[in-house]
Amino acid sequence: MSTRMVITTKINGEPIEFLADSRDSLLEALRERIGLRGAKEGCNNGNCGACAVILNGRLTNSCCVMAAEVEGAEITTIEGIASPEALHPIQQAFLEEAALQCGICTPGFIVATKALLDENPHPTEDEARFWLAGNLCRCTGYDKIIRAVLKSADEMAK
Repeated sequence: MSTRMVITTKINGEPIEFLADSRDSLLEALRERIGLRGAKEGCNNGNCGACAVILNGRLTNSCCVMAAEVEGAEITTIEGIASPEALHPIQQAFLEEAALQCGICTPGFIVATKALLDENPHPTEDEARFWLAGNLCRCTGYDKIIRAVLKSADEMAK
């Protein structure tokens, strides 16, 4: 039996309250209850990274967290990365380096890159590859993605 509960949290810097079923994952709550559809459902078991968010400063697969667990938390989704005026340098680098195709994995890679650069603003190629190992892409090939990560690190350092 499921029950409904009110969850109060902060998403992309804005306080929000939403009604969630006790069985909702954070991914389901973001997409179906709140209307933020940037995080994608890929595997729904934490293996692909398509649903990545930053939860209380940590990269997290939202499909592996229950919505009830985010009471009082701070969450950044792909929708919170860019400003209304311009793309974030990470997003711009992904475009310039053609590090996307179908788009299913792209939000997760961008969120993971943001989490990486928040923690390590100057990663080596090996560090970037290690950090992004939890994100899977079946279209573009990882070299373009890694080039975009390193380019965005350089741009953000300027």
